[in-house]
Amino acid sequence: MNRSKKLALAALLVAMAFASGCFTPNPEDIRAFVKPYEVDVTAENYIFQPPDEIEIHCAQVPEIDLERQRIRPDGKISFEAIGEIEAAGKTPQEVAAAIQEKVAATYVLPGDNPVDVRISLYASQVYYVVGQVMRPGPRTYTGRDSVLTAVALAQPNPLAWEERVRVIRPSAHEEEPPRIFLVNYQRMISRGDTSKDVLLQEGDIIYVPPTILAAIGMVVEEFITPVARAFYGWYLVQNPPTSTGAYTPAGGFR
Repeated sequence: MNRSKKLALAALLVAMAFASGCFTPNPEDIRAFVKPYEVDVTAENYIFQPPDEIEIHCAQVPEIDLERQRIRPDGKISFEAIGEIEAAGKTPQEVAAAIQEKVAATYVLPGDNPVDVRISLYASQVYYVVGQVMRPGPRTYTGRDSVLTAVALAQPNPLAWEERVRVIRPSAHEEEPPRIFLVNYQRMISRGDTSKDVLLQEGDIIYVPPTILAAIGMVVEEFITPVARAFYGWYLVQNPPTSTGAYTPAGGFR
């Protein structure tokens, strides 16, 4: 098989891979997302889940003031002075109210908000950035993560097709398809076009694909590497290295 036929085969394999495992983006799917300015997503609205960590601020109750707690797998936090508090599934304000109710049995707490609960570590919720980036994998979800910040933090590598970044929201139900739309990251950073810079949700996926040439190169490499290794093994059998002598390409070590 000559070189041109090999490249044609590689291109065909790439096309088949895209056709078989590809999901078609839909521009209308962006409606399932919200823009950062359209919603108030603050730490007060964050929903605690294990193993998030919280910090209590209550200067009038030294036993719990500045106490840090990691939410246990059963969804609770516990204090020696006031016992257990159900924290999973609640916002910081709701946890603060539950603590205040417990503390009120022993202490008089003046003021409107004597107990303040703050998030010291986001750990329970993630989104994902995968594909041609320098730092792939899950990222901690904070509630204010947008496509622009997520891709910028992941750092696309030289093989990335920055004009065809996919933003994917997996479906929570089998009968519903996932929501997928394309983002031109290069236009975002070069022209300041943030029209598609939407807020992410927990579980969202950002896929940065390779360029067409990079994808062909990957397929060619995958095809050639086993052959090259097999040939190299055969070569070593025919030309075993020795402990003495100099190496020559034609005959190994002499």
